[in-house]
Amino acid sequence: MPPAITAYKNHDRHLLAVDCIIFGFDGKELKALLIKRALEPAVGQWSLMGGFVQQNESVDAAATRILNQLTGLQDIYMEQLHCFGNVERDAAARVVSIAYFALIKIDDYNEALMNEHHAKWFSLNKIPALVFDHRQMIKLSRERLQEKVTSHPIGFELLPYKFTLQQLQALYEAVYNTRFDKRNFTKKILALDLLHKLDEKEKESSRKGAFLFVFDKKKYEQLNKEGLKFL
Repeated sequence: MPPAITAYKNHDRHLLAVDCIIFGFDGKELKALLIKRALEPAVGQWSLMGGFVQQNESVDAAATRILNQLTGLQDIYMEQLHCFGNVERDAAARVVSIAYFALIKIDDYNEALMNEHHAKWFSLNKIPALVFDHRQMIKLSRERLQEKVTSHPIGFELLPYKFTLQQLQALYEAVYNTRFDKRNFTKKILALDLLHKLDEKEKESSRKGAFLFVFDKKKYEQLNKEGLKFL
């Protein structure tokens, strides 16, 4: 056996897991998708969706697999967040977890899978007691999301393809947990010239209706090379 491999045998082995913080937006509130834990310890308690990294897959591949198992969706926006490795974070074993946050459209979520995993959407302002360090994961991922949306238009992953300016403002207010002046927000967002106004209106929220917009991703990619600050 090569010396390097022999040296590996002298070190402890740990379990490697991934945990996924899944955000959705219902038009008013930013929400996190939680499940009822099916395993001991803490069976039946609220938890993030997670699992162990298999022998022949990368950490990213494990996160993609777990997200697909819970949501049934492909091509989800996903970003690695942080490594959580407190020695006593899991009472059952020494488990190191790589956390990811993901953004999905709530209406795209498969309701059958939601029932299968006993999953439920919770407002970020009303998160229940969670297992292990999962509350810390959600807190850190929200902070990362707030940082990210200032320079990248990832918030559009949470909106329908066609949206109103009111819906867009409501999303950013939910992300930052604050209120924006409507006139200033509209002026600033339109000045970026990254939204394409449609000849369609959304009429469910008012009799007059509000014009719908779509995000111009190609134009954003061009401007991003020039150091665009999105918001």
